[in-house]
Amino acid sequence: MTKLFEPTQVGDIAVKNRIVMAPLTRNRSPGAVPNDLNVEYYRQRATAGLIITEATPITHQGQGYADVPGLYTKEALDGWKRVTDAVHAEGGKIVVQMWHVGRISHNTLQPNGGKPVSSTNRAAKGKTYLVNADGTGSFAETSEPRALETSEIPGIIEDYRKAARAAIDAGFDGVEIHGANGYLLDQFMRDGINDRTDQYGGSIENRTKLTFEVVDAVTKEIGAGRTAIRLSPVTPSNDSYDSNPQALFTHVVEGLAKYDLAYIHIVEGQTGGERDYKQGDNPSFDYKALCQAYEKAGGKADWMVNNGYDRATAIDAVDSGRADLVAFGKPFIANPDLVKRLEKNLPLNAPDQATFYGGGQKGYIDYPLADKVA
Repeated sequence: MTKLFEPTQVGDIAVKNRIVMAPLTRNRSPGAVPNDLNVEYYRQRATAGLIITEATPITHQGQGYADVPGLYTKEALDGWKRVTDAVHAEGGKIVVQMWHVGRISHNTLQPNGGKPVSSTNRAAKGKTYLVNADGTGSFAETSEPRALETSEIPGIIEDYRKAARAAIDAGFDGVEIHGANGYLLDQFMRDGINDRTDQYGGSIENRTKLTFEVVDAVTKEIGAGRTAIRLSPVTPSNDSYDSNPQALFTHVVEGLAKYDLAYIHIVEGQTGGERDYKQGDNPSFDYKALCQAYEKAGGKADWMVNNGYDRATAIDAVDSGRADLVAFGKPFIANPDLVKRLEKNLPLNAPDQATFYGGGQKGYIDYPLADKVA
């Protein structure tokens, strides 16, 4: 039997298999508060070894999309407690992905209609999701950001620390720091975005400083064994680019090796797209070398891979030792019982892309379960 379906320990979290539900933004939490639909959605998928929630803003300022749940009000935290209770009642484990979108936002989503914040004052060539006056959703160009003042950065770090504590108090088994896909931490790390001249700009060491300070604050608050991070070395999502991603992310994982994290979550290639994606004139990214650099530096966290995996490639990744955990995204949208379907090699439901973002029950909690099998 493949290791994919065997229980394991992920930091301080005991999981019943190595199949992970990837974070999936679904825009079904009006007012940034988890509701009955969200409770049922996550409950249905509790057979995953680990659920990573949809990206969840740590503050109002960190908000970039309409109707995503937050992690910064009592009402939101109470809503999340209902979710974590439901998942735990089914024997599942769940961590929250802590999110600050940085410049990938719109001023109508920001406190007092202000500018989003970033490492830069240059707008991203990207879009965000808004809800119109008539209740329909649509995508809109991101707003012009302002570069964070150096004096504001300790406050950002404190926001992450407070959100991590709030998450554990709301019943989560841990947190995943979102350092991927062109959001705030990624905006600081990449030289294609970060144009700062202070101690957070210029060299790789300076550009990664904020990420390490956030990891340090969170691990001190809730423990490294309940802390994880997501990275996407070459994805172009949200106008993200770096001139030397191999050097950048080798430095990042070597720095993370000193923390005994639960896992490191790597998006291989273009998020939701080509696995062998190359940015500009950069050579193909060497993910094996990245993992080896982490291990050589003494890193012991589980290595989670993500992007376009199916049953065969997931089994191969785990059984070969290339990965400890495999995250599935779209298959979990359409198959709440994905673990059973993979284990029994049953056909998968096809996801309805028209219902990915916004809406109600349709395309969210109404996908059929597989017929009972022996």
